[in-house]
Amino acid sequence: MDGGPPGREQALNVLGHPLAPCSHGEPVTGFYRDGDCSTGPDDLGRHVVCARVTAEFLDFSKARGNDLSTPVPEFGFPGLKPGDRWCLCAARWKEALEADAAPRVVLTATHQKALEIVSLADLKRYAIDLS
Repeated sequence: MDGGPPGREQALNVLGHPLAPCSHGEPVTGFYRDGDCSTGPDDLGRHVVCARVTAEFLDFSKARGNDLSTPVPEFGFPGLKPGDRWCLCAARWKEALEADAAPRVVLTATHQKALEIVSLADLKRYAIDLS
């Protein structure tokens, strides 16, 4: 456990190292809204892929019924803009991959649970943090 909410799973990234933060400020991402892509049993959507969103992805997501670009002030959501980092559902990222609309990812901030849905090879092809 990493000191987060009860039931939170150990926070390791897809490379097997401690999970790095996905965002360092606004908008604050993560299922637990703590800036990282940690997950737990209550995160049914598995918000575990740290991505740098693009206009193409935001349009794709909106067309699929999940508008991430429009602000929702009553929930404290400012809306995303291209370049923002956000913890995406692994299944949505995979869907975007299959539609050639996947955004780049931050491997060090992508939770290992993503590997239950997406291959490491696919994530590495879209990584912005591989040297």
